[in-house]
Amino acid sequence: MARQSRTGRMKSNEEIVREAYRLAERDVLDGPGFRALFTEDGTFNDMPNGLTFRGDQIPQALTGFAGVFPDVHRELLDVHALGDVVAVELRIQGTHLGGFPTPAGEIPPTGNRIDVPTADLWHLRDGKIERFDCYNAANVLLAQIGAGPDFDSAIAAAAGA
Repeated sequence: MARQSRTGRMKSNEEIVREAYRLAERDVLDGPGFRALFTEDGTFNDMPNGLTFRGDQIPQALTGFAGVFPDVHRELLDVHALGDVVAVELRIQGTHLGGFPTPAGEIPPTGNRIDVPTADLWHLRDGKIERFDCYNAANVLLAQIGAGPDFDSAIAAAAGA
C-alpha cells in the first residue's frame, strides 16, 4: 500500500500518484521516472480513445501528448485515496502547438488553448501503479482545437447503409 521514500519513510498511494503527475508536467516531463512508478506489468489506459500503453510504451503516452501540447499542465481539483485506489478530478490544460494525430490524418497546430475535464483512477499494488485509467473528455478537447464532430458525414453514412 505504500512505497519507501529515499528518506526511509513509506510513501502513501496519494503521494505516489502526486509524484506521477509532477513527472508528467511540462517543465519536468520525465518519462522514465514516470514509468518507474508502475509495476512491471502495469498499464496506462486512455479510456476515451481505447488505447493501452504497457511497459516501456508508458512514457510514449506522455511524450506523444506533450508533443501536441508542449505546455501541458494538469490542475488537480480533488484527490481521494481509497485503499489501493486513488481517484483524481482534474483539468488537463495546454496550447495546441504540435500536430494532432487522427485516423484521417494530422490536425495542424491551431494555437488554441485546451482545458479538458478529466477523471483519473489509479490502482496501486505494493506501492507501485498497477493500472492507470484516464477518462478525459476527448470531445471537449477536440472541440477546443476546432475539430468538432462531422455530423453531416455520419448522417450520410447512416442513410446509405
